[in-house]
Amino acid sequence: MTHYAIDHGWDIYSIYCDEDYSGADGLRPDFNRMLAAAKAKKFQIVLCKSQSRFTRDMELVEKYIHGLFPIWGIRFIAVADNADTEVKGNKKARQINGLVNEWYLEDLSENVRMVFDLKRREGQYIGGFPIYGYRKDPADKNHIIIDPEAAEVVRQIFRWSLEGHGKQNIAAMLNDAGVPNPTRYKAERGWTCNHPVKNDLGLWNKTTIWRILHNEMYTGVMIQGRRKKVSYKSKVLIDMPADRWYRVEGTHEAIIDRETFDMVQKNLALRSKTDGSGEVHLLSGLVKCMDCGSTMSKTTNCQQGRPRVSYLRCKLYADSGKAKRCTRHAIRLDKLEELVSDRIRYYVQTYYKLEPLDIQPVRDTRRDALEQEQKTLKAQWEKRSQALKTLYLDKVSGILTDGQFTDLNHSFLEETNRLEQRLSKIEAELSQEKPRQQADLTARAKELLKLETVPRELVAALVEKIEIGERNPDTGKQQVRITWKF
Repeated sequence: MTHYAIDHGWDIYSIYCDEDYSGADGLRPDFNRMLAAAKAKKFQIVLCKSQSRFTRDMELVEKYIHGLFPIWGIRFIAVADNADTEVKGNKKARQINGLVNEWYLEDLSENVRMVFDLKRREGQYIGGFPIYGYRKDPADKNHIIIDPEAAEVVRQIFRWSLEGHGKQNIAAMLNDAGVPNPTRYKAERGWTCNHPVKNDLGLWNKTTIWRILHNEMYTGVMIQGRRKKVSYKSKVLIDMPADRWYRVEGTHEAIIDRETFDMVQKNLALRSKTDGSGEVHLLSGLVKCMDCGSTMSKTTNCQQGRPRVSYLRCKLYADSGKAKRCTRHAIRLDKLEELVSDRIRYYVQTYYKLEPLDIQPVRDTRRDALEQEQKTLKAQWEKRSQALKTLYLDKVSGILTDGQFTDLNHSFLEETNRLEQRLSKIEAELSQEKPRQQADLTARAKELLKLETVPRELVAALVEKIEIGERNPDTGKQQVRITWKF
């Protein structure tokens, strides 16, 4: 094109080129710089090899070539297409070229989508980077394998959820333990990440915890196609209904077994509310009003000088204001928890007999993960220590100014301090963990069967619902009906 311009005696104002960008992309940086210069009337001619080099989008053809360029005094020439806005009767040819270019894009997009859909149906992973807990198989980019260190964090998140910890509380416990969030974790290992690393400490939040707890891919099921582009001309993504997802069983090793995953989903489906501590109460979401069937909500009396006492009462009564749609049905939470716990203890101790345990040696995956993380963090610490020495030498040599050295040194020291704190916690955990012996496990099993403290996951597994009747004002009695799952 340079020779073409010189041959016609035109001066070249600038050359605009967007490498590795599609002609359909209206956000090309040089393309938009050119349009800004054209609007400012910096030149009089836009010269392209073909119209498709300018754009393959018919809307942009009409907007600029036939709309704004004439207003700005810009002549458009596409050499290969014989397109020239100065030649009368040439407009239809340009419009036809625009349509052909757009049809080409549409066909290409459809063909690419068909290939991707075929891979999704076969359970091949086609994403950029796998979910936290997995990494791409070096031998097969369409297969994912477990990342031991991150997978252990995922298992811990599910364990805490089963114990009744809320999303916010789980995030706080991970942050207290110095565990980096998924984005920071990937960045520290130099892995390509979809999200830029913000200038923070790599903290967890409840949204990340929610996504992990609801992601079925941790059970070994490949799920893709949850979102898709509106069209090939738009980058906007829309959520797809679950029945249109591509779901293939057994494509990769599970981090969470199906039973644990389903139990967590049931607990989350109870829509349990916390009291601000990040933990739910033992019967949260299971207690219903015997008359209207609504879920009982928790309320706490906080009178000065008196101990805090929590009650459950009918939600319709609590939410309906002056025009009460139901009565209180109030019952003390601690008394109800004690009643349900006693019944569970009775059934377990009466009907369940502990069989001799035939325990095979099991690899301690948590200890393996801690040791792997320890090894990785030590390597990172050594790299940063070496970098600090290099930084000092650069300052002495005059490569870095005092200000640059101070800023970089502060950043390195902060990161080194974080690594040292996490290493200290890992070493403490490893020193406390001891190999489990069969005798210890048998004794522990017998101790657990006493159910001195009934765990929430056991209540959720055994109890369908607990219905509370209204208290009889004459006798003071109140009916409690427990519906069991067995």
